[in-house]
Amino acid sequence: MNTSKLRLQYLFHRYYYKTATEQERDELFALISEGKHDPDLQVLIEQTWDDLHIEQKIFDEQQKHQMLLHILTATPVNQPKKGFIKWIGFAAMLTVVAVAVWTNTKLKPDKHLAIHKKQQAPLNDALPGSNKAILKLADGNTITLDDATVGTVATEGKTLIKKTADGQIIYNTAALTSSADMTPVLNTISTPKGGQYQVALPDGTHVWLNSASSLTFPTRFTGHIRQVSITGEAYFEVAKMPDMPFKVKAPHAEIQVLGTHFNVMAYDDEQVMKTTLLEGSVNIYSGGFSAKLVPGQQAQINSDGKNKVLNNVDVDDELAWKNGLFQFRDAKIDAILRQASRWYNVNVVYKGHVPDKEFTGRISKNVKASELLNMLKYAGVNVEIEANNIVVN
Repeated sequence: MNTSKLRLQYLFHRYYYKTATEQERDELFALISEGKHDPDLQVLIEQTWDDLHIEQKIFDEQQKHQMLLHILTATPVNQPKKGFIKWIGFAAMLTVVAVAVWTNTKLKPDKHLAIHKKQQAPLNDALPGSNKAILKLADGNTITLDDATVGTVATEGKTLIKKTADGQIIYNTAALTSSADMTPVLNTISTPKGGQYQVALPDGTHVWLNSASSLTFPTRFTGHIRQVSITGEAYFEVAKMPDMPFKVKAPHAEIQVLGTHFNVMAYDDEQVMKTTLLEGSVNIYSGGFSAKLVPGQQAQINSDGKNKVLNNVDVDDELAWKNGLFQFRDAKIDAILRQASRWYNVNVVYKGHVPDKEFTGRISKNVKASELLNMLKYAGVNVEIEANNIVVN
């Protein structure tokens, strides 16, 4: 057995039996994050799992192998900071105390926890969100887009509003022939909590709306500027029209672009509005603050007026919602649960203080709420689902 394998085995068992020093834990996490020890890690986890003598194991064989697969295919995350429980792509099953940290994975609870959980009543649950939205026309009429059939769902003048087979809405202005036809009116697409939607605007710009968000826009862009307004969160891929800049109005700022890809997060219940640039350039204006972003930068408009621009942000984190993931990096528990509240259409109730912990990790948004919350529970957060509430004790 080579030296690195022996060292991994030593550190693993030190951690497993809760005798590892802080330096040894950091060394173990660093080795795991390298990814090149995955086969050895799998053997150690399998041996540890099979050595457990528990009358009622919480996970069956299929679930065990799914977790092992998730562990070994998870994207490595940053090494944990002192004082915080981190989700790591690694499982250590303890028989005395359940310890769980994760990146798209679960860890093995201990015997006492297994017995305790067996005595609990089954938890309520909440299904993940889906593609659903309401389209409000200029005359005030509304259309439930998720119930609408594929094809033309409405007309505004001679602008055809169509629903495609993949569920997005497209504004088709090809039938416009006269200046009277070209008079624009405003439409609004709103997603509820538990919803998301895509729309192709009349100029070819594509917009993805996150849960509890809205987009207001004209049925035809005229004049010298293309202007829309949003609440909540949206990702834009703006069609390039150099002679007609594109402007997004958010509650606390304006963003002006020519043709670019960017994400705007401007929820009312978040203290910071974030604009993250992936491609091209954008100008941000908020009161006396202004900034021109280049790809990889993020403008943060704070409610306390302390605005700033961050460099080299992880755009994958910011776009995880669009790509079907919850993805967190050093995220506070209340920030995670605000996202859960919007996606699962539930309320969050704190009984006592908010746990002062940070988490890093990811999991599919297509799972039930209980699976997301189990990640928090295994990491030491006392959280349950009761009726339509996520309750943190």
